[in-house]
Amino acid sequence: MSTNILRTADDWWVVLGDRAVPVDTKAVTTAELLADRAAVREAALSGEAGTPVADLAPLSPVTTPCRVVAQMVNYRSHARDSGFTGDIPPAFFRKASGSVGGPHDTIVRPPHVKLLDYEIELGLVMGAPLPVGSVVDERDLPSYVAGLVITNDVSARDVQLTRTQFYESKSYPTFTPTGPVLCLLEPEDFAHLPDLRLRLSVNGEPRQDRTLADMIVRPARALTLLARFQTLDPGDLLLTGTPGGTALKAPPKPVEKIAALLPPAMKWKAFFKSQAKNPRYLRQGDVVTATIATPDGRIDLGEQRTPVADAH
Repeated sequence: MSTNILRTADDWWVVLGDRAVPVDTKAVTTAELLADRAAVREAALSGEAGTPVADLAPLSPVTTPCRVVAQMVNYRSHARDSGFTGDIPPAFFRKASGSVGGPHDTIVRPPHVKLLDYEIELGLVMGAPLPVGSVVDERDLPSYVAGLVITNDVSARDVQLTRTQFYESKSYPTFTPTGPVLCLLEPEDFAHLPDLRLRLSVNGEPRQDRTLADMIVRPARALTLLARFQTLDPGDLLLTGTPGGTALKAPPKPVEKIAALLPPAMKWKAFFKSQAKNPRYLRQGDVVTATIATPDGRIDLGEQRTPVADAH
């Protein structure tokens, strides 16, 4: 069975129901903790009464600096929302690890960003090196992936679209809320990944709700494709794409055809005028709630709850 790990300012903890037991380890980074699985197992079996989880202030269980890589348009529902038809070539982009924040930290909207969007994503935390040239089969996945986290690939859409700039638009501080827990998997748990259900709501209104069955490129294949050019190390993070339901959606086909006839400046002006009326973009005072779990609770990554505020 999987083991959930919390990280606080002073300790790593094994979560046992509504209580948590500290891990007797000198590990500071996620990679160091993954190398000390014996201490994790000892804490899980210690029989200590532990500390109420509610009394702990969780940080991101993925420590930085690390590599943060993300898959683009990797759910069929998101592809439909984005106006894609036919086959979609797999694509990756990087995020600055300085964007990684805690599961309850405030998402801060920079002053120049008007269209702030959310994207719940399953994060894979590497447990072993992935050298360039690696080929990962489904049966090999437990050899490379140590665990799972909830992530939110927060996106400044006006920066992303006008500049075709994924790196900047998704890398501002607080733009990758992560956690609350790092769910360490046993080999038999990987068979249950397709049952994981991703849910995100804003102010209690459901926005995204899909299982991994909607995923286009599954984790083993994604790692193989990524390893064509990218090395990953223990503690690195791969975001595996988001389902449909984000604030941004492609315009209807007739509108898209008309817009294609306009000069670029006029096209973008019309697009942003229409998007400014879209109430689904994140605004100050909103609260984003995200969960990922299997229906039977075998794998449960907890609840991420992040308020939104404007930068001052």
